[in-house]
Amino acid sequence: MLSKFYDLKNLKGDFTGGLVAGVVALPLALAFGVQSGMGATAGLYGAIVVGIFAALFGGTETQASGPTGPMTVVSATLVATAIEMNGSLDDAMSIIVLTFLLGGLFQILFGFLNIASYVKYFPYPVVSGFMSGVGLIIVILQLFPFAGLDSAKSTLTVIQNIPRLFSETNLYALLLGGITVIVYYLFPKITKAIPSALVALITASLVAYFTKIEVPLIGEIPSGLPSLQLGGILEVDSSAYGVILEYAIVLAVLGSIDSLLTSVIADNMTKTKHNSNRELIGQGIGNMIAAAIGGIPGAGATKGTVVNINAGGKTRLSGILHGIFLLTVLLGLGQLAAHIPLCVLAGLLIPIGFKIVDFKGLKHLLKVPKADAAILILVLLITTFGSLIQAVGIGVALACLLFMKKAGDLSEKGMEVGDVSDFDGSKPWQDEMKFYDTYKEKIIIKHLYGPLFFGFTSYFKDQIKILPQGIKAVILRMDRVPYIDQSGIYALEDVIFDLRKQGVEVVLIGLDKQPKDMLTAVDIIPDLVPEKDLFEDIDAGFDYLRQKLKQQKIAG
Repeated sequence: MLSKFYDLKNLKGDFTGGLVAGVVALPLALAFGVQSGMGATAGLYGAIVVGIFAALFGGTETQASGPTGPMTVVSATLVATAIEMNGSLDDAMSIIVLTFLLGGLFQILFGFLNIASYVKYFPYPVVSGFMSGVGLIIVILQLFPFAGLDSAKSTLTVIQNIPRLFSETNLYALLLGGITVIVYYLFPKITKAIPSALVALITASLVAYFTKIEVPLIGEIPSGLPSLQLGGILEVDSSAYGVILEYAIVLAVLGSIDSLLTSVIADNMTKTKHNSNRELIGQGIGNMIAAAIGGIPGAGATKGTVVNINAGGKTRLSGILHGIFLLTVLLGLGQLAAHIPLCVLAGLLIPIGFKIVDFKGLKHLLKVPKADAAILILVLLITTFGSLIQAVGIGVALACLLFMKKAGDLSEKGMEVGDVSDFDGSKPWQDEMKFYDTYKEKIIIKHLYGPLFFGFTSYFKDQIKILPQGIKAVILRMDRVPYIDQSGIYALEDVIFDLRKQGVEVVLIGLDKQPKDMLTAVDIIPDLVPEKDLFEDIDAGFDYLRQKLKQQKIAG
């Protein structure tokens, strides 16, 4: 009977994957809980509940979910705002819990309304600027705890009070934080079998405990089961409704993007296909239940998901076990966690913040189209020092306006803007017919028609993923592509990289000046696409592939 619902041959891998993912999640849950302003316990509650229920109801078999950096940054901003409105955390809890509940409810609605299909249209500069801003927020807000000082509530406050770091720093805290960072980065060079974050946490905490040095600690963590926190949500003052709605929307949108990006990574690793709408519903259910017991919201955690898969996790049981492991820690080891120094948690979060920063996008700022670079910088600055929801809204609106202007400029120059209706390649062009009839079992010709921009990149990547079996080469005809933006550049890079990894030859035909300049500027040409795979016209490309087929270099 059990075999109808679960294949027991997956049990060992699911158990190992869940255990390893739980071990990885433990120090991060504590750290994110502290950063949120609600305490380490809230981080554990969120990791347990979101981990279990998102796995149970979600649409990605191997996803490990829990508090993440981006979600915690939004939660921390909300908590600081709610405390400012109410005077203390206890008085602000009704606003915080109601916001988290509503954020989870929005995610469930997103799933039922198929909003997931629209998330993929976010321009790369907006996502890059936002994520880099979130990473910088994490780093900046941990500077004071790293130095043994009280945590500031905003990035601007940290910047304004930088002189305190030079006059009030606790040198012992600085030493422990430094030990944490060093172990975090160096331990993987010894072995990757044990998560370096856990080793760093234990090592630095033991040093603090046995040397009896005076540094701020997490403090008491309740070891029993949590209680419901729903008592005051119906009594929230109407003046808080605007704040609640704003942050609930941000949490829902960000949690959805965070989770779906992790789902795509899981798909690539397991060669499966997740259900986006079900994933959002599962994440929403997890976040609503977490809110009900005072936990912080979460999303699909990339690191936990990757280690889960690598350790053998194959079904949603692995994600459930990851949450159950954290529950056993809460019930049995809560008293030990009370001795963890806050500077040690800061030492874990600072490297994580830097990992979230999109250094690839920042490195190419001077090479990508100026409009994309401007949007990325603007979104980054607004995210880091202003409003997160305004950052995304302004970025998307500006990207759309600038693209419309670019499309208008191209039309005025007599360049075809067109659409992408011919991209499927099902109708060979007249100059392709003879070659296509001869080699259609081994070579696919894809036509790109119009600008390769953020609104088209998702469709472009999806079409490439469904190539027939046995294909040895792909021809991308780009002679009707007048313009490529940053989203298009990286989408093309991902597609070519994936095809090359599968042993498929990729040939580009008719690159216009702007696309070629962009691909050269970011080193896709010649690092990923050598000059020998670029051709001005289709006949030269055909001759090249015929020769390779004759030489049996790409023939199967």
